[in-house]
Amino acid sequence: MKTTTIALSLAFILSACSTQTALVNGKGGEKTKEEMQTFFVGGLGQTQSINVATVCGGAEKVAKVERVYSPLNWGLGFLTAGIYTPYDAKVYCN
Repeated sequence: MKTTTIALSLAFILSACSTQTALVNGKGGEKTKEEMQTFFVGGLGQTQSINVATVCGGAEKVAKVERVYSPLNWGLGFLTAGIYTPYDAKVYCN
């Protein structure tokens, strides 16, 4: 029991969640689009893109964009030993 608790605690401590935010036209906005983007082997040499001007109906309406590495993303990466590493992309519009 003690070994399991230590192992789970260590996994929780070593897991990381992160968010990168690019403010375009302000801080606020309403979340308009959210999608999970697929990457392999940590995304080395790979790109994904979203045309945020199309999503928001014009570049002047884009408030911010985010890239999130959530606990779900971490768990999927952990289960596949880092082969599949998804990230969430979020677009906020004014």
